[in-house]
Amino acid sequence: MIPFRRFRALIPVVTSFTVAHSITLIASAYDFAPDFLWFPPLIETLIAISIVYMALENIAGASSIQRRWMITFGFGLVHGFGFSFALRQSLQFAGNHLLTSLLSFNVGVELGQLLVLLVLIPVLMFLFRFVVAERMGTIILSALVAHTGWHWMVDRAERLSQYDFQWPALNAPLLVSAMRWLMFMVILAGLVWVVFGVLRHRWERDAEKQGLADPMK
Repeated sequence: MIPFRRFRALIPVVTSFTVAHSITLIASAYDFAPDFLWFPPLIETLIAISIVYMALENIAGASSIQRRWMITFGFGLVHGFGFSFALRQSLQFAGNHLLTSLLSFNVGVELGQLLVLLVLIPVLMFLFRFVVAERMGTIILSALVAHTGWHWMVDRAERLSQYDFQWPALNAPLLVSAMRWLMFMVILAGLVWVVFGVLRHRWERDAEKQGLADPMK
């Protein structure tokens, strides 16, 4: 959000995050996620890495809003597993309404993200207009996020290093699990292709409208 600060342009970004973490959260709730002991600390490490990466990209100069939503979608898949670990104890109370509970949680996350945009975008606009230059402000805020994420990443990586990774035995349950994940990845790839096609059409249409509205063209 820091380098763009346009509500309408950021909606696809936060929505892609919600869609992505919904996929892995639901998959994990229905026991599609790996059950290895090293998997939760691996996810926690990857979440911290995603925060550090996004902050460093802001510092280096975010390229485009289109690229940002695709990166956010990929990171959202990782964060969905993190949500599943946090909600594991609560999901047992969902009973026969597990899917409804998960969808309700994801809708709540989406609404919360939109609320954050409504609150913080004006704050950032004010900050970059009256307090600090836009580029310098982006670097300072992103550096603070990178610093926090780095310490989190080191801590989680140290915990992950305490686990001995072992390749699972090649047996029937493993093959069944692999087939499930293969089907899941195929469906996921199809979903990403459809969403990207819709958004690309929207961006092209908006670009055409802007071109027609520009008196110099």
